[in-house]
Amino acid sequence: LLLILRDMFKIAQNRKEAKRTIFLKQILLNGRIPRDEKNSVLLFDTISLIPAKKNYRVDLSEKGKFELKEISEGEINRKTIKVVNKRILKGKKIQLNLHDGRNLFSDIKCQVNDSVLVNLKEKKIEKCLPLRENAGVVVFAGKHSGKRGKIKTINSEKKIIELETDNKEKINVLIKQIIVVE
Repeated sequence: LLLILRDMFKIAQNRKEAKRTIFLKQILLNGRIPRDEKNSVLLFDTISLIPAKKNYRVDLSEKGKFELKEISEGEINRKTIKVVNKRILKGKKIQLNLHDGRNLFSDIKCQVNDSVLVNLKEKKIEKCLPLRENAGVVVFAGKHSGKRGKIKTINSEKKIIELETDNKEKINVLIKQIIVVE
């Protein structure tokens, strides 16, 4: 959070000013007030600047670097998160373990490597975005980090997909390096 406030937003010139901004509760991270400047900010997290009444989402640029995209007020409490594990608990409750560290119970049918759209305010899963052909994806790791496109083929044995990027280039990417988006 310190790097975003100091280097990207240029709200603070040093750590002390960033700490003061957080202490005065002028920043919201995913709809909550952060504890300190050391809070980690992950992919697709939302940041709200209360005095400026502006909202941003952390996204990847074409070169694989974090960038902040301005979003509307209605998108603040929604986040796309990848499902990395799935467990069945007592009482046949299904728990989804997500890539940002959250664990949520779900009634929605969802598989590992799919993505879910989570309402951060209610801590509920709105819908599942399945990993299938013609689904839109973002590569968040590896050599092709930052590329966006649609899935052409899925090879589940080798755990590789063939991706057609937005500029009609075909690349092969590991399934663990992508996240399905709307």
